[in-house]
Amino acid sequence: MKSAVENLTPTRVKLNVEVPLEELKPSIDEAYKTIATQVQVPGFRKGKVPNRLIDQRVGRGYVLETAVNDGLNGWYQAAVEEAGIHPLSRPEVEITEVPDPSATDGELKFHVEVDVRPEIELPDYSGIEVEVKASETADEDLEKALNELRGRFGSLKPLDRPAATGDFLSIDIAAKIDGEDVDSASGLSYEVGAGTMLEGLDDAVAGLSVDEETVFDTKLAGGDHAGEAAQVTVTVRSVKERELPEANDDFAQLASEFDTMTELRANLAKQVAEAKTVDQGIEARDKVLDKLIELIDVPVPESVISDQIEQHFNGEGGHGGEGHDTEEHRAEVKSNTERAFRNEIILDTIADKEEIGVSQPELIDYIVSSASQYGMEPNQFAQMLDSSGQVPMIVAEVRRRKALAAVLAQATVTDTNGDAVDLSSFVSAGDAESETVEDAELEAVESTEAEDVTETPAVDDPGAARF
Repeated sequence: MKSAVENLTPTRVKLNVEVPLEELKPSIDEAYKTIATQVQVPGFRKGKVPNRLIDQRVGRGYVLETAVNDGLNGWYQAAVEEAGIHPLSRPEVEITEVPDPSATDGELKFHVEVDVRPEIELPDYSGIEVEVKASETADEDLEKALNELRGRFGSLKPLDRPAATGDFLSIDIAAKIDGEDVDSASGLSYEVGAGTMLEGLDDAVAGLSVDEETVFDTKLAGGDHAGEAAQVTVTVRSVKERELPEANDDFAQLASEFDTMTELRANLAKQVAEAKTVDQGIEARDKVLDKLIELIDVPVPESVISDQIEQHFNGEGGHGGEGHDTEEHRAEVKSNTERAFRNEIILDTIADKEEIGVSQPELIDYIVSSASQYGMEPNQFAQMLDSSGQVPMIVAEVRRRKALAAVLAQATVTDTNGDAVDLSSFVSAGDAESETVEDAELEAVESTEAEDVTETPAVDDPGAARF
C-alpha cells in the first residue's frame, strides 16, 4: 500500500491511497467466506460454496465491492499512521479506481479528506510572568472560618419577627408566565442574602413575616422555561435564626481534635493561609493558560466546532428549547468551544514535548474526586467510565492538567505587592511520581480520534484543562 498526504489547510488534509491487487487478496478471500454463508446453492452446505459458483451467482464485481468495503477502514487507518496525523472529524472517502474483476493485476485507489489536529509551534514558555492578588490573611478571614465551623454545630431558633439578612426561611414559591402556572415548590429552605435561588428573591422576602407573601418579577433559572421572564409568588412559612455555640475550649474539643480554642484558632489560621495559596495558584494557573493562548496561534477546524455546537443544542442530552437556542447563546457556545479546542491542542503539544505521563495513583485520584462531584461511588464511577470507553479521555485530561502544571512550575509569579509567590506546593499536589499507566492506555488516548472512520471525537469542556 502507498499513501501520500496533501495539506489542504492547516487543519484539513487529503490522503491519497493506492492498494495493489495483491494486498486486496486477503480481503477478497474474506469476502468469499462471508458471501458463502449468505447464499444457498443446491448440493452445497452454507459456507462451503465454491468461489466459482459465488462468482456465477452474485458476480465477481460484488465480491470485489464487498472486499473493498470491508477493508477500507484498515487501509485508511494504515494511511493515517503512516502520515502521522491525528484525525478530528468524520473522514470523507471517495473511491477513484477499482481493479477490473477479471484482471490479474491492478490497484484500488481512493482519497480521504479529513480534519486533523493542527501542528503548532511552541514558544519558549519558561518564565512566563503573571501577577496574582496578594495573599493577606486578615482577622475577618479567620473569624469567617471559625463561624462557618460553629455553624455546623449550630441550631435554628424560630423567630416572631420579619425576615432579615442571615435568617433561614422555609418558603413556598409558584411561578407564572403570562398568567399561566409553570412551576411551583413547597417547603424550600433558604438563607436570606445567599443569592443562590432566584434573582430578586432576597429583596422580596426581606421584611416578610410568617404566612405573608409577595410577588416579584424575575427570570427563571432552570427547567423548561429557563431564562424566561416570570412572575413569582413567594410565601414565608417560617423564620429562624442560627444560634452558634460559644467559641471556647469545650467547643474546640467538640468540633476538632484540639483541646483548646487557642490551638483550634492556630489550625484554622493555617488552613486559611493554605486556602489563600490555593486561590493564588488557581489564579496563576488560569492566567498562565491565558498567556499561552495569546502566545500561540492555533488554527481551528470550523467543521469540528460546528459539529460540537449542533451536538450541544440538538444532540442527545442537548440544551435545546424555546429561549435557549438564540444567536447570542450560540456565539457564546462557539467562543467557549473554540477556546477549549485551543487549550487541548496547546496542552497536548506541551505534554508531548515534556514527555508527560500519567501515574496510576493520579488517575485514581481524579476518578475519586470526579465521582464525588457526580454523587457516585468511586468504583461505580470507574466502572461506568470503563464500560463507556471513556478511560482514555480521562487519562488525556489528567495529562493536560499536568502539562499546565509543568508550565506553571516554570512561571514567574508575583503578587500585587511585587513579592515573589512560591506555588511549589500547589504545583506538586497532583504530580506524584508512581507506577505509570500502561503505555497502551496513553497510546489509546492519542489514537482515540482515529479509531474508526465513523468516529467523531468530542471537544472537552472549556474548564477541562485544569488541575
